Formats: sequence, C-alpha cells, structure tokens
Amino acid sequence: MDWERIFLHEVDGRFVLEVVFRTTLMFIVVMAVLRLSGKRGVRQLSIFELAIILSLGSAAGDPMFYDDVAIIPTVLVCATAIGLYRLVTWLMTKSERFERILEGEPVYIIEDSVMTIKDDAKDSLSIDEFFAELRDKGVEHLGQVRTAILETNGSMSVFFYPEDEIRYGLPILPNVYRKHVRVITQQGLYACIYCGTLRQLPPGQHSCSRCNHHEWVQAINTKRIT
Repeated sequence: MDWERIFLHEVDGRFVLEVVFRTTLMFIVVMAVLRLSGKRGVRQLSIFELAIILSLGSAAGDPMFYDDVAIIPTVLVCATAIGLYRLVTWLMTKSERFERILEGEPVYIIEDSVMTIKDDAKDSLSIDEFFAELRDKGVEHLGQVRTAILETNGSMSVFFYPEDEIRYGLPILPNVYRKHVRVITQQGLYACIYCGTLRQLPPGQHSCSRCNHHEWVQAINTKRIT
C-alpha cells in the first residue's frame, strides 16, 4: 500500500502552510458572518437557519484546502448568504404567513395530560423522543403535564399543573412504560400507552376508545420533585 500517496499525494510543505493560512482566514470569515447574523448561540436552529449554516460551511470548506479556489469569491458567497438571512428575517417580521411557510407552526403534543399527535408511523417513532424530552424536564407521568408544545426551533415548552391539581396519567419512565399489557388481570385505572387516555378497566382485553389500541399500563399520580 502506498502510504505516501494516501497521506501526502504530492503535497509539499509550502501548500501545507497555505492550507493553515486558508483555514484560519475562512474560520475568521465564518465567525464574523455568524456574529453579523445577530445570533448569540446555535443551540436550537430553525430549518431556515440550518440551511444558512450549511451553506456557509459548504462555501468556506473548499477554499481551505483546494488551491484553485479563490478566497474573494468565497467571501462574496458568505456575504450574500448573510444578506439573504437578514432579508428573510426582515420579511418574517412583516408577514406572519411568510413566517409560517418558512418556519412552520408550533405543534401541541399534550393537552390536558393526553397526547394529541396523530397516530401514524412517523409520530409513533417520535414518541420515545418526546418522552425523553419530558423526562429531562423532570416529568414522571403525563398527569403532571397540562400542555406540551413542540416549538418551531425543535425545543419543547412544557406547562405543568399546580401540585394540588396533579392527576393520574401515563407513566413515561422506561421501566414502567415498557411493562404494558394487552390483557388486564386486575381491575384498576389504566392509561393507553399510545395516547394517554385513562380508563377504569375490569379484567379482560380492552381497546382504547380514542385511538383503538390495546396496550395499557397502570396510571400513577405521583407529585413532581422540584
């Protein structure tokens, strides 16, 4: 195996220094562009902002190590991208319809302790992610949650019941949630694992009146630990 060709491929020391210079310069350009965008952080990016970041990365990457890619046109690409960002951001402040088209709308995931997302394959695959987000916010069961909203930037807003209003709900801790049953053996209050609907069920097999599924787990009403 030709290791010299793999690692160097006719690269001389002069071009190595040029790569270091190009990378440093483009890094400064990208950082300057991001600062001009007015964002203080990128913890949660909208789809539009993610597209801008990817465009900047693509534009800045090539001149870092391709000697036939000039730097000035790349700077113009970055300047154009930030100009488009500022223009679109301004248009979004002027038109709610334009903002909805570009950013989407917040989605209610939970209302009154019950899941509201549709039961199709896509949403079913996302339930574990939603529950993980809720657990990260200290939620043990849906009876503690009045409303949960998936925001357009991907974050989740959760509004809780006061402690004295916490109701029974679907437990979302993995070791409890995964112990669901299809056949009830002991009468009690159960929650549908797909939508959180509560029913007082006698022994036997039952379907959820809201989503028609047959998997149940005993509901709990523990208080939140804050």
